[in-house]
Amino acid sequence: MSLQSHIVELRRRHEALEKEIEREQLHPRTDEQKLHELKRKKLHIKDELSKLKQPETLH
Repeated sequence: MSLQSHIVELRRRHEALEKEIEREQLHPRTDEQKLHELKRKKLHIKDELSKLKQPETLH
């Protein structure tokens, strides 16, 4: 997998998690543990994206 396709996939997963978080927050009986886990995964992806983009900004 090329770096660019990996970044695209991470962005797709980040967006999917964002939508899942929104759905969970709208649910009348929000599962706080599930919500916390989704946010943790989303943050992990965001951190990974930042690390992958970092070399691009150095040029």
